[in-house]
Amino acid sequence: MPGDRVSSIDVARHAGVSQSAVSRTFTPGASVGAATRAKVMRAAQALGYEPNALARSLITGRSRIIGLVVSQLDNLFYPAVLEHLSQRLQADGFHLLMFVADDTDSDALVEKMLQYRVDGIVLGAVTLSSALAQRCTAAGIPVVLFNRVMARRRGSPAVSSVRGDNVRGGRLLAQHLLERGHSRIAFIAGREDSSTNLERERGFIQGLAQGSQHLFARAVGGYDADQAAEATRALFRSRRKAPDAVFAASDQMALAVIDTLRHQLSVRVPEEVSVVGFDNVPQSCWPAYQLTTFEQPVAPMVEATVTLLLEQIRSGALRSQSLIVRGQLCVRVTTRMRTRASSNRLAQPTDPRS
Repeated sequence: MPGDRVSSIDVARHAGVSQSAVSRTFTPGASVGAATRAKVMRAAQALGYEPNALARSLITGRSRIIGLVVSQLDNLFYPAVLEHLSQRLQADGFHLLMFVADDTDSDALVEKMLQYRVDGIVLGAVTLSSALAQRCTAAGIPVVLFNRVMARRRGSPAVSSVRGDNVRGGRLLAQHLLERGHSRIAFIAGREDSSTNLERERGFIQGLAQGSQHLFARAVGGYDADQAAEATRALFRSRRKAPDAVFAASDQMALAVIDTLRHQLSVRVPEEVSVVGFDNVPQSCWPAYQLTTFEQPVAPMVEATVTLLLEQIRSGALRSQSLIVRGQLCVRVTTRMRTRASSNRLAQPTDPRS
């Protein structure tokens, strides 16, 4: 009848093949001969057939949906991650179901996600309670933390993680600033309780200590541009005690630091203050910034995440694995050699009318 939905049985009859051949044709990764596939696709096109993904998931027990919980979508790092992750999963016949968290507690959203029979879960910049992680493990659903790490305890659930080389990156940035002759080096932290911030700060302190230096000043920017701008104003409130270099724990904050110094405080970057960030987001190499930063390589991090997920989905064997993806120091123009003249100029009182 007109308006009736075309079924796989209709396509099989029209193509002269079995219904299972039609099913295999529209199942990613399933084995089907080229000639049979061509027959099925011609029949499907002629009849206007669209496969029912929900019905197929009931038969196979797989939804081919990966749940993603992410916060900080305003962070310049995550849109690139989202694009790469979606494209990489689609290449293997999987799709994303995304929920946006308004804070770092993702339990409530994961509870909702489990109702959609997702095959796996990725948590971006959020954490998961041990109790809910254990539920996911019991249900056979692999979980991968992206850009976060979960504290390991005896009896911990099988939750994996993929993150950048935070400690090494912080250490290399400290060494770079020391090599440029800086001695009054400040740090603007991200979220205080996040593993990324803790690791970056730890590596940075280690790098300073290796050069017999201590942190000159510290403020908190919460991985937020507005908070980072306020932190910058606080650090430079007294020009006599101002830093000569600033490490912001993300590029998002570092760009806000540069704008605040240049346009609100009339401090030249890098002539008077060097600024470094972390992530190497696309905006960091824009001509207006050319930010020195440490790269978190998005494509390799996404590839490692998807590989971990799909291996566990296909094998049915959950495991806990923590992967660190190496990045590199990207030296651009927001850092320069510190000279006595540039240090003295910043320390001089300024006329607020200028």
